[in-house]
Amino acid sequence: TKMKTHVIASLLVLLVFWTTSEGMSLGVELHCRCIQTESKPIVRHIEKIELIPANSHCEETEIIATLKRTGEEVCLNPEAPWVKRVIEKILSSRRR
Repeated sequence: TKMKTHVIASLLVLLVFWTTSEGMSLGVELHCRCIQTESKPIVRHIEKIELIPANSHCEETEIIATLKRTGEEVCLNPEAPWVKRVIEKILSSRRR
């Protein structure tokens, strides 16, 4: 009986691991990616910006910047004036 319980527990762990890794490999985020956001201007350090609109998994619009030197991803505060200016500049350049 102990062996049977151990096998069932192992299968459950594998099932949970498989399910979560499948979701990740599909690029599906099931929650907000940003827990903390940066408000101070770091625009000169940014290589690229990703804008993720609010959706069923996250009620907030998320703005994620990738830094030039380190490749680190930093969540930006969408309410910060400098972030609003950067996003407006990006959106206006796309309209052309």
